[in-house]
Amino acid sequence: QVQLVESGGGLVQAGGSLRLSCTASGRTFSTYAMGWFRQAPGKEREFVAAISWSGDSTPYADSVKGRFTISRDNAKNTMYLQMNSLKPEDTAVYYCASRRKSVPGTGIYEYDYWGQGTQVTVSS
Repeated sequence: QVQLVESGGGLVQAGGSLRLSCTASGRTFSTYAMGWFRQAPGKEREFVAAISWSGDSTPYADSVKGRFTISRDNAKNTMYLQMNSLKPEDTAVYYCASRRKSVPGTGIYEYDYWGQGTQVTVSS
């Protein structure tokens, strides 16, 4: 079993930056791929970024490519999402997720464990 806890959300002006963290419990963190998803009000949850267990594979959604950077520190059981040049359309609840495979996936149903989410609000 893996438990995930997100932190780092908040309110920021357009053009600003935030860094989200996701801390996991469980001894198998380092062997699991991880991902970030987001859900805006009235919209479906969507893929943002993912990372393999080794960190050498990091797919991104087109909407965040070049602005967001995903990373992980297996020694700390923590994954990060550095978000730069934030836009109002990035406003959403951001969720971290993990899957019982070492390679990242981009689909919601590919992930086995989910955090509770952290709110990110970008004002214009």
